[in-house]
Amino acid sequence: MVRFLHLIRPVLCIVPEVAAPVDRKIPFREKVLWTVVTLFIFLVCCQIPIYGVQSAKSSDPFYWMRVILASNRGTLMELGISPIVTSGLVMQLLAGSRIIEVNQSLKEDRALFSGAQKLFGILITIGEAVAYVFSGMYGDLNSLGWGNAILIIAQLFIAGMIVITLDELLQKGYGLGSGISLFIATNICENIIWKAFSPTTINTGRGTEFEGAIIALFHLLITRSDKMRALKEAFYRQNLPNVTNLLATVLVFIIVIYFQGWRVDLPVKSQRYRGQQGTYPIKLFYTSNMPIILQTALVSNLYFLSQLLHKRFSGNILVRLLGRWQEVEGQQGQSVPVGGIAYYISPPHSMTEILSDPFHAVFYLAFILSSCALFSKTWIEVSGSSAKDVAKQLRDSKMVMKGHRDSALVHELNRYIPVAAAFGGMCIGALTVVADFLGAIGSGTGILLAVTIIYQYYEMFMKGEVLCDRKFRRHFRRLPGKRTGEGRWNRKESKSKGAEELKKGEIRSRWLDTSEGSIGIAAWRIKKVSALTAMQRRKERHLGRSHCLGPQRLPTCFYSSPFSRACTAKPHSRD
Repeated sequence: MVRFLHLIRPVLCIVPEVAAPVDRKIPFREKVLWTVVTLFIFLVCCQIPIYGVQSAKSSDPFYWMRVILASNRGTLMELGISPIVTSGLVMQLLAGSRIIEVNQSLKEDRALFSGAQKLFGILITIGEAVAYVFSGMYGDLNSLGWGNAILIIAQLFIAGMIVITLDELLQKGYGLGSGISLFIATNICENIIWKAFSPTTINTGRGTEFEGAIIALFHLLITRSDKMRALKEAFYRQNLPNVTNLLATVLVFIIVIYFQGWRVDLPVKSQRYRGQQGTYPIKLFYTSNMPIILQTALVSNLYFLSQLLHKRFSGNILVRLLGRWQEVEGQQGQSVPVGGIAYYISPPHSMTEILSDPFHAVFYLAFILSSCALFSKTWIEVSGSSAKDVAKQLRDSKMVMKGHRDSALVHELNRYIPVAAAFGGMCIGALTVVADFLGAIGSGTGILLAVTIIYQYYEMFMKGEVLCDRKFRRHFRRLPGKRTGEGRWNRKESKSKGAEELKKGEIRSRWLDTSEGSIGIAAWRIKKVSALTAMQRRKERHLGRSHCLGPQRLPTCFYSSPFSRACTAKPHSRD
């Protein structure tokens, strides 16, 4: 039977691709430079308006999706990362459910799968651009004309290709992380900073006020004679960001960062390198931010469908049961649900709403917790991060759990991984609810996404992308090589061998595969510490010393490494 990936192989030849850096290792400073350039291009595209668009005062049906799509209405980033996110999720689900056959252990299959995902993203970009234009989001098609319509579609397609290329540039190793995570976190942080320090003035019933919470605080204190009343208004003003919302945002940031460090470390040992032991971490947020992304995508699509139906058939009883919508005064393009299912699965915006309608708050809490737990457990099955998949990856890496037989590995992992997935998903949902109830800026979903992505970058910095680059190079430079027949040290051969051993242990995790990250941590620690420990022993024999080879003798990047090996042998003499 012909495989799906082989069918699309001829088409992938015409798809543009970023070449991987196979001939050299990208220095850390160059990675930072490419990451900054990528982010700069994205931010510039977020500010360039689409040419040929007519001004439309209609509500934005995609308002609730823009948090996770990193999109700005009316700009080149109208589509945001939706094409590549959609293609990635669909391809991952197809591969995880075995609808299409993909062997991730084969380099050819991985390349074909990545190319198929990119091709699917390009097709989605074209489809979404055409749908946006023909749906009337940029004005009536008859008023626009076919020339403007084609021009708008071309602009959206080119912007979508730019996003796909920038993401691939970072994924291929030229930058840090992935473009998807970088764009989401940047968009959310930009929104929070803007609502805190925006200098835009808005005319309200209380007079002219600044949109930014911090600027409004100082403006009210300066212009109002009653300072206590000015403080009260700055902390609790309605329909605009206030200081209480800003403090709630900071509090949620701290809580999420605190829970990010919760994990269970399972002891593992290497069968390939004798005596080397390590830990396989199972985090509380085992599936990271995927549950809230999937839950938000589901709710956003329901909002979109409900708004479209309510706009055309507002009198239909089934449509009103699905949701009733009302535009917010003073905020063009934003509609909020005021009834139906869409209302009860939307978050309350203040404590006043919670007290006035407690059933809404209870229903929303139950919906978020149950849906996040369900999505989390489903995701580990379709993404290849279940206990069975993790056990297979551990066996492939020649690692076993200490104190347990290899046949009992799946049983032991089943005691932790499903529980961590379900409970972690519920915790993510609970944090989202807390943020929404406190009125945090950017919504609970946005804050959770931003914190988890920023924390992933922090871990990337701590686990080798930053610290190990120069330290490994400096460490190898000091290592002695093999003694040649003339009694001299061949440093070049030793350094190249050590670099080759370290290269074998490198495992890069992608944004959609949560299992690779944990496997990479365990394998990275065992393999790289094994290589360094062997070289350190050669150095100790050469220098005539024999000390404890604990973590304190290793580079700083191994600060949390549990690998230590006491050496009790007597000092060697240099014969």
